[in-house]
Amino acid sequence: MALSTSFTELFDVEYPIALAPMGGSAGGALTAAVSRGGGLGLLGSGTGDEDWLARELPVLADRGAGKPWGIGLWSWAVDDGVVARALEHRPPAVMLSFGDPAPFVERIRSAGATLILQVTDLEEARRAVDLGADVIVAQGTEAGGHGARQGRSTLPFVPVVADLAAPVPVLAAGGIADGRGVAAALALGAAGVLLGTRFQATAEALVAPATARAIVDAGGESTERNRVLDIARGSRWPAQYTARTLGHPFLDAWRGREGELSAAPLPAQQEYQDALARGTIPALPQWAGEGIDLIDDLPSAADLVATLAAQAETALARAAGR
Repeated sequence: MALSTSFTELFDVEYPIALAPMGGSAGGALTAAVSRGGGLGLLGSGTGDEDWLARELPVLADRGAGKPWGIGLWSWAVDDGVVARALEHRPPAVMLSFGDPAPFVERIRSAGATLILQVTDLEEARRAVDLGADVIVAQGTEAGGHGARQGRSTLPFVPVVADLAAPVPVLAAGGIADGRGVAAALALGAAGVLLGTRFQATAEALVAPATARAIVDAGGESTERNRVLDIARGSRWPAQYTARTLGHPFLDAWRGREGELSAAPLPAQQEYQDALARGTIPALPQWAGEGIDLIDDLPSAADLVATLAAQAETALARAAGR
């Protein structure tokens, strides 16, 4: 296997490519497609909502062809009961992101699931090593969706985490959207990549068609990391995790006024809800990373995995002068 790494060996997958468990949009069809295509699909359950899992898990089971898969949860948003219920579905892997994973580690281990911990800074990375993570995801600030307010970009962050965590496999995340990015991650010492935005622009993603098209049409300069939209939506996301999104009318109106918005959020939240009712803003923020310049189509995720791998092999061969 040309792209064999410690990650592919751990999960017995063909390619060192994993699906970011994007809350709500990485549903059963997308998770199954990535796993079926030779990567590792991770279901984006986020808060562990039982109704959502009850809807998406049968789709995954029906389309996943028995391939390895996992569930992603937000540490800040779940409790022991939620984790226990998620484990009842026997996921081969569980990925925890954003917040302290410590309260859940032993329960996940005792269930026999592989533990994946996502980190956004070196403090979190050291904590993940101490907790005995089986795989660590190093997320740079280029990533779409939520990430560290005071994090580092992917290029300098990944090799530091890889050195710190060795021999634990590290996946690179943030701004990677084609095979050259996969190759670069491997050259940095990562054992693979975790991709979100690139898989959000696929046929199986649970996103509105307008959002998928916006990702294809926009450029990296159209994205912005902020907390304004979380406050306006009344979201409980912790303040240390901002979100990278495409442009948004409400963000334009409140840019640079986060303190004011936080101090008196209710009028703005009502304004936000009124705009939703009028249809003048998207139903959800359009999460997107800086790599969207490289996204120009909406393929099947299964086909995309193989395409990314082939591109990565070509890039590595070129770099080696072959």
